[in-house]
Amino acid sequence: MITNILLQAQGPMGGGMMPIFMIGMIVVMYFFMIRPQQKKAKEQKLFAEKLVAGEKVVMTSGIHGRITRTNDDGTLTIEIDRNTNIVVERQAVSMEMTNAFQKRAGIDTAPKVVA
Repeated sequence: MITNILLQAQGPMGGGMMPIFMIGMIVVMYFFMIRPQQKKAKEQKLFAEKLVAGEKVVMTSGIHGRITRTNDDGTLTIEIDRNTNIVVERQAVSMEMTNAFQKRAGIDTAPKVVA
């Protein structure tokens, strides 16, 4: 009985709108979910590549420190306390947490223009 009611309730447009509806949902998912994540990942990668010695950073684990050296193998040496250094991957530095820390501390995060 219920299956007969569901089968009869197709509507005036029939089943031709279903593929258009599905394509529309995929487009919406792309612009609201996939594209922003790709953009954020690209910004994080660019941020990690531009890290230089002397910058105060925050790791994704919450550890605060200052970059003392950038290594050739893609790692950073970070001083977390006097005479206490750790070596971490560049991607372990959190862009959001570092920018929030620098904003709270009053550190200028604007790009420096060298003439």
